[in-house]
Parts: sequence; structure tokens; C-alpha cells
Amino acid sequence: MKNILIPTDFSTNASNAIEFALELFKCEPIHFYLMHAYADELYKISHDRNDSYFKQQKEKLDKGTNEKLSEVISGIQQKKHNPKHHFEKISIFESLVDAANDFVNKKDIDLVIMGTKGQTEDKKITFGSHTVQVFKYVRCPVMAIPKNYEFVQPKKILFPSDYMIPYKRRELKLLDTIAYRFKSEVHSLYISDFEDLSHRQIDNQRFLKESLPHAELTFQLSGVKNKGVAIMEYASENSMDLLVMVNSRHSFLEDMLYRSTVDQIALNPVIPFLVLQNLPR
Repeated sequence: MKNILIPTDFSTNASNAIEFALELFKCEPIHFYLMHAYADELYKISHDRNDSYFKQQKEKLDKGTNEKLSEVISGIQQKKHNPKHHFEKISIFESLVDAANDFVNKKDIDLVIMGTKGQTEDKKITFGSHTVQVFKYVRCPVMAIPKNYEFVQPKKILFPSDYMIPYKRRELKLLDTIAYRFKSEVHSLYISDFEDLSHRQIDNQRFLKESLPHAELTFQLSGVKNKGVAIMEYASENSMDLLVMVNSRHSFLEDMLYRSTVDQIALNPVIPFLVLQNLPR
């Protein structure tokens, strides 16, 4: 049974991410953990107040969060009862990133699924600050679902790579599992003006083939341009259903996440975005 963590702030985007997760794994036995971390909310309303007020508000928030999570789970079970799916609620007084990271290690979570933005969404940015922080610091595959995205089977998956990353089988396993489940094409996109590969790139490309035995894997080439633009153009022109990237040392994705501010991220996916972690836990 897979363990999947779904952080929620009870926004429309978060609800849509839950719907997507239920559809993506509707044929698999899954233990879903629905988590709401409320530390930021508590600090906001309790700023410069005494300890008694802080404790009172903490108890109030915890009770309210548990009630909301129970309502969400009850609604799921009434609307989409699936005997393969089990649900557990997690109300916790921590920041989302700390809570998620601790829980991933504690429960051996296979995947985190969340919305691209939360309640305080800004139309000018692609990912909310919480989503970016989870991408950066939670050492587990993370899938972000755009607002109002309607589920379609991920038959065509875009996987950009420069073939310089020494892949790990355990991190590619999820991609292979998805490809097997949906008989997916995986388009491995190399952004370069040169077709010739180094020995290292050839070895990593070979390892990619070996690690994705269930995927219909093809290797594609795009001329050099802004990497974010190249990826989004290919996704649009070829009707991709899922974007997958690996977060590793010195990768484009790491550079994008660590050196860019949230509103400057050079990706604007209108399809689900799966980040695989190649960084040590």
C-alpha cells in the first residue's frame, strides 16, 4: 500500500489536488494522510498577545482544523467511496514544511500531492510560497496540481534532462510506475544546439532507459533558449499531460528554486508538475 500525504489549507486549489489524487490512484490501495499545519495562522492572530490567549487560540484552531478535516474525509467517502482508499487526518501545530518533512520520514511517504497555490493566491505568480518551500526542502517526490485542472490520464509525460544527473532507481521508480499504469509515453527533452553527447551523458541516458522499462521512452532535442520557455513550448506543442523534473545538485530546477524569487520562476506549467528528489535525505 502506498502512503500519500496531501497538505490542505481548505482552498479550492487544495480540494482540486485531492480530487486529482483520488483519480490518479483510484485503482491502487492507498493510505491518504490529509494534513493541515496551522502554526502560521496561530502566530498571525496571536501576535503580541499573552500566553493565555495564545493557548486558547491554539486549542480553538486545532479543534476547528480537526472538524474541517473530518468534513473533507466524510465528503470524499460519500462522493467517491473507494474500498482501496483509507484516510487519516493530521492537524498539527507546525509550519507546513517542517510538518511535511517530519511526517514524510515518520510514515515513509511515497508522494506528496498539493495545489500550486493556496488561499492567498496571486494570479501573477506560478507557485505559492508554501509549494516552493515543499519543493525545496521536503525530501520526497512532490506533485503540484494547477488550480481548476481537470484530471486526464497522464498518457504523455515530459521529462526534461541534460543527462548530467547520476539518476537513482528509487527516485525514478514512481515515474516508471505511472508510465506502467497508464501506458504512457515519456518524452525525454534535451535542450542543446548539439546532438553529440559526452560519455557521461550516454551512460546516464542508458541508465534512464533501464530504469523506465515500462515507459514508451523517446529522446527529443530542443535548440538552446530559456530553459523554462523551451519546456513550456514543448509541453504545449506536444499536448503533454504531466511535467516531471529531477531536483538535484547543480540542476536547472535547483537553480530555479533556490536563486529565483517565487514570482520569477521560469516555469508556468498548466499541467501537473512532479518533482523527483535526487538530493540526499
